[in-house]
Amino acid sequence: MLLAFLAASVALAVTPGPGVLYIVTRTLTQGRRSGLASVAGVALGNLGNAVAAAAGLAALFAASASAFSVVKLAGAAYLLWLGLRTLRGSPASATMPPPALRGVFRDGALVALLNPKTALFFAAFLPQFMHGSAAPAQALLLAAIFVAIAVVTDTLYVLGAGRIAPLLRQRASRSAGRWLGGVTYLGLGAWTALADLPARRP
Repeated sequence: MLLAFLAASVALAVTPGPGVLYIVTRTLTQGRRSGLASVAGVALGNLGNAVAAAAGLAALFAASASAFSVVKLAGAAYLLWLGLRTLRGSPASATMPPPALRGVFRDGALVALLNPKTALFFAAFLPQFMHGSAAPAQALLLAAIFVAIAVVTDTLYVLGAGRIAPLLRQRASRSAGRWLGGVTYLGLGAWTALADLPARRP
């Protein structure tokens, strides 16, 4: 059962989704260090959603359209705000690594945490590989393993995108980097606002 879980987790983790797109965009527009900080933030947010799923909040989201919509729209609004902030910033600030990475880490954590589809994903995916009476403990352990696998695959995406990032930090490409980041965040915000239940890894 564990081997089946690991195989399924790797297959899902390597499949690009909105989270990967967010991390790659951060890397392309702000460099490898920001990409890695985003990976750490998204991982923390996903662990928070795993705890929420184990605590029963996923069942609340599944049963209450209002609760699901409130959290979903909060996450969408945050992404839209990131997009507008990026577009309104100067080309230099949009493409150079920020002086402190705490804000990048915070953004990644909030983007992942304010995504109720992630809690629903864990609630639907993990029970397929669980047995026995210690369901919450098993759920948290499997979720931690899944997040760890996702950290590895997301880091590989960052390393790949990091090879391209220096091109966007050249003076002639700074405006393109600003627009790439802003439009991507706006698109992810719109996707989050319009999406319903998760069909694959968020």
